Amino acid sequence: MIDKKWIGHELPASVIPIERSRLQFFAKAIGETDPVYTDAAAARDAGYPDLPAPPTFLFAAELDSGASNQLLDDLQIPLSKLLHGEQSFEFHRPACVGDTVTVRSTVSDIYDKKNGALEFVVKTSRATNQRDELVAELRSVIVCRH
Repeated sequence: MIDKKWIGHELPASVIPIERSRLQFFAKAIGETDPVYTDAAAARDAGYPDLPAPPTFLFAAELDSGASNQLLDDLQIPLSKLLHGEQSFEFHRPACVGDTVTVRSTVSDIYDKKNGALEFVVKTSRATNQRDELVAELRSVIVCRH
């Protein structure tokens, strides 16, 4: 069983510079076809100062930082038992090329179902830009199956 002492645990902050080539690569990788995410002129025409990050970029960028892997190690959840159960986003402002976003995450709940056969870890995150403005709130649920 995952120890509930981890509820309230804060992960190390993930600092993510929003870079043009990285956004373009990400947009291509997810099959995004809207030119707003790949063409700076189209982004400006749409009212952005530069390319905006695609909606799921912040989740993927936090994975790149290694903080999520460290959490799995801390909770002793082997990858072979891991399922991604849920992901949600609440956006407050765009993150665009030139911004630096910091994601701070906390384990907000741990619970089980089916007499412990399934354990759930809820992680909530806040992403802020270099001006300390809230960019997005994220909620992720991982499932450990036994």
